[in-house]
Amino acid sequence: MSTFSFASLRRPLLAVALAGAASVSYAQGGKPECLAPAKPGGGYDLTCRLASNGLEQASLLETPMLVNYMPGGIGAVAFNHVNGVRKGDPDLIVAASTGAALNLALGKFGRQYDASNVRWVGALGVDYGAVVVAADAPWQNLDELMKELQSNPTSVVIGAGGTVGSQDWMKAALMAKSGGVDPRSLRYVSFEGGGESLAALLGGHIQVFTGDLAELKPQLDSGTIRVLAALSDERMDGAYAEIPTAKEQGYDVQWPIWRGYYMGPEVSDADYQAWVERLQELDGKPEFAEMREARGLFPMSKFGSDFDTYVKDQVEEFRGLAKEVGLVK
Repeated sequence: MSTFSFASLRRPLLAVALAGAASVSYAQGGKPECLAPAKPGGGYDLTCRLASNGLEQASLLETPMLVNYMPGGIGAVAFNHVNGVRKGDPDLIVAASTGAALNLALGKFGRQYDASNVRWVGALGVDYGAVVVAADAPWQNLDELMKELQSNPTSVVIGAGGTVGSQDWMKAALMAKSGGVDPRSLRYVSFEGGGESLAALLGGHIQVFTGDLAELKPQLDSGTIRVLAALSDERMDGAYAEIPTAKEQGYDVQWPIWRGYYMGPEVSDADYQAWVERLQELDGKPEFAEMREARGLFPMSKFGSDFDTYVKDQVEEFRGLAKEVGLVK
């Protein structure tokens, strides 16, 4: 079987200042800010708060970090803003994820931009994709589902948050392609998010949900779902220890959803390195590990040049995969 792995605008209107003063381990010039390229309450908000709350608790900033919001274009507005207005801002980090890498690969941030137009600072956590069915579904494992799709791809209704080309659709597409099924033949239903998709699964409106592992714990505890596969390289610990990976079932598909940050392209090496070291120190603190786990994320420690290379390689991989599944020519 094939192997696929995985990767001048208005200022924001809403700013939330985190209370409390802190001592400092690294020099800081102005007011630190994390820009979430979406509305409050989503994954990018979580990513900014992971940094802001963590850095404040660890006393790694002189002043509390602001969290600002700039929704639009699935991250494109914020990416353009940083490149057009705040290229060298030493106090600004921007929340990013695997979705940002995918959108860069698809040209959704503008054809003039690629992963080299910002400085990738680091990632503090990761989630993983999952293939989910209701507890009473006829498939007991991924291979049984794949055989059904191979026999008749239109017989199974798959649903997830996001339209064709989104992260969740890409999980389904790669799963299908790894089993020799044309992703374009899938019956895919788009929802607003994971919560709506999961409700549709439990209500019998769809049969398979390609979601994220960390968001499934309440349903796992209640016994209402069965996770056929985790899209991780190896099994997770704790509540997820009994969930097999797609890889161990013969379908080598991974989808890590990292949570990280970038800065403007003209930020000085010294300022960039200061943020790299801040995040590295934060990552090493036991209390931060507890904070990350409480937010449903797994450890991922990539910083500086290591993270920069990782993101750029992922964008190129996504660009090739997008061609393979028919998203781009």
